Amino acid sequence: MPSVLDLAPVVPVVVVEDAADAVPLARALVAGGLPAIEVTLRTPAALDAIRAITCEVPGAIVGAGTVISPKGVDAAVAAGARFLVSPGWTDRLLEAMRQSGVPFLPGVSTTSEVVALLERGLSELKFFPAEAAGGTAYLKSLAGPLPHARFCPTGGISLTSAPSYLALPNVGCVGGTWMLPADALAARDWARVETLAREAAALR
Repeated sequence: MPSVLDLAPVVPVVVVEDAADAVPLARALVAGGLPAIEVTLRTPAALDAIRAITCEVPGAIVGAGTVISPKGVDAAVAAGARFLVSPGWTDRLLEAMRQSGVPFLPGVSTTSEVVALLERGLSELKFFPAEAAGGTAYLKSLAGPLPHARFCPTGGISLTSAPSYLALPNVGCVGGTWMLPADALAARDWARVETLAREAAALR
């Protein structure tokens, strides 16, 4: 599989409350041009959602987000997750993700964390929470001293702000939820989700 950072300009960050919604939601995102889908492990339905998308949406590359423990790593991979994303990291969590056999993006929000992960041989990282942690100005300041680090910024990013992140040389993609508005999900308006996904996919 190509790098997670190169699959699409935007990775939708999905919180699935009802596993029955997972397949139509994923189909709408894929049809809109966003094949990489991060399903967060925040709800009881998350693992079932990953299984369903893996089995029923061939064009989707589904990953697990909010992975915060080795147990979560094992459960996500067993469910079919093809990549892992964590909001932060510990050495124990890193080891579990390394042993998983799938690509992963450990979360960072400080320069010291980036240096520590580069020291451990990891250069593809999640920058979280992006807006609260300094946004584009912070990432731009890292590009000079730490040119080998590449990021997927996530947290507070919108359709309006995404292009400024994607223009940075050390950003491969961004994570976001703006193509998944709560009212559209509540109404199961998958056509609207597809339209918003297509708009996001055009941000190249």
